[in-house]
Amino acid sequence: MNFLSQNRCLICQEIIYPDIGWRAIFSREKEQRVCADCDAKFEKIEGDICRMCSRPFQLLDEQFRDGELCHDCTRWEEDPDWQGFLQKNTSIFLYNDFLKEVMAKYKFRGDYVLAKAFAVYFKEVMKGWEADLFVPIPLSEERLYERGFNQAAAILTESGIMPTDILSRVHTEKQSKKSRSERIHLPQVFQIDTHINLHGKKVILMDDIYTTGSTLRHAAKLLKQAGADAVWSITIAR
Repeated sequence: MNFLSQNRCLICQEIIYPDIGWRAIFSREKEQRVCADCDAKFEKIEGDICRMCSRPFQLLDEQFRDGELCHDCTRWEEDPDWQGFLQKNTSIFLYNDFLKEVMAKYKFRGDYVLAKAFAVYFKEVMKGWEADLFVPIPLSEERLYERGFNQAAAILTESGIMPTDILSRVHTEKQSKKSRSERIHLPQVFQIDTHINLHGKKVILMDDIYTTGSTLRHAAKLLKQAGADAVWSITIAR
């Protein structure tokens, strides 16, 4: 096998030269899929964060913090129509300019191979986690046709996890075009397959970006109402 032709970064396509030492042995998969330069451009979410949505508090004015929660999550949990449905969201990276560009290639230009890159980080976060079902946030038929594949489902698949396609979505205007208030007050945008027994199950939702939390909470609400014991979520970006 020709090393130079096989070991290229899935993001920038630059050659990944072999690292030497124990670190290379224990992080071999990442070293083979994402180069050090691209890896360094991702900003991992860590430190003092909202315990519910992963928002970093260092980027938030103190007036919008309510103890362990950001003000947005406090409002969600104080609303009787939404409280208690989503247990917690974990986001891996800040949605910085570099990640925006990578996401644009992945979502809107159909670069499926990037699912393999994101899967590396997803599997790191998932170490020690357990769930009965992993449910990708679905696209409408129209959006799926536009993009060619479901980005959330692809990351699960490339992580060696079988997605459970229990949810379907009605076609609506793109969420990115809506205000926070419009997203919160949307009617239920998902439908659920009632043939799958969710009673007592722990479900992890998978999506690409956490913005207001509306999409994930709509899905979590439907899953909890169908009998799920707990619903968590993971997103690549926040």
